[in-house]
Amino acid sequence: MRLICYPVSDTAPKLVPANAERDWMSATPDGFAYRCLPLNIANAHGWMILNPASIAAQWDGGDGKESVKIQATGGGATRVSASSHFGSGVLTFAIPALFRTETGYDLMVTGPVNAPKDGIAALTAIVETDWTPSTFTMNWKFTRPNCIVRFERDEPICMIFPIPRGLVEQTEPEIRSLETAPEVKQAYEQWAESRLQFNRELMIPGSAAQRQKWQKDYFQGAAGFGNVPADHRTKIRPKEFNPPSQ
Repeated sequence: MRLICYPVSDTAPKLVPANAERDWMSATPDGFAYRCLPLNIANAHGWMILNPASIAAQWDGGDGKESVKIQATGGGATRVSASSHFGSGVLTFAIPALFRTETGYDLMVTGPVNAPKDGIAALTAIVETDWTPSTFTMNWKFTRPNCIVRFERDEPICMIFPIPRGLVEQTEPEIRSLETAPEVKQAYEQWAESRLQFNRELMIPGSAAQRQKWQKDYFQGAAGFGNVPADHRTKIRPKEFNPPSQ
């Protein structure tokens, strides 16, 4: 699978592999948020596009383009890529690149996952990047008026990763009773009882559960319906984008 970035200006967007770290997760007591493996995998599941210049933006609550004010705050910054392009309290970042995926793959374009930002929310798009010759924008929607929102230089403003087109439409969703799948029911009941017992023991000073701090079954891939899957991941490491070639 290839993901190709074609810069359309003199300066390519700054692209870096996403990582599992988030400030709010690091600030949790003992970093307990990092014990949630699904969060860690989602955090690192793609690449980040970084902000080229620090800005402060504010929305006055109106629908017009003039209702969003943007100011460079980096001292002499010349590459501010944010604008009020659509109105309606939307802050738009121009992404100066054309991305191409292989046939049948789209590009998920969203904000840095699991990274809430006060006063503004990232909007998510899915772009058919295997055929379109156009660039795309990254958009953020203000969630309340008269709130100054800052995006610092090199702060992630966009996260991208490829997804197979049509997978949702091809999926056949069902609701079944656990009684129809005895092996699933048994595995679930064993897990539920184990979790309940562990949480009880967490309240007991000096218990094995307190020493262990958290159950590691999912992390170790040991709570499934059979053997640990060969492709079970505890880390994800997207590759670096190669330097531009002629």
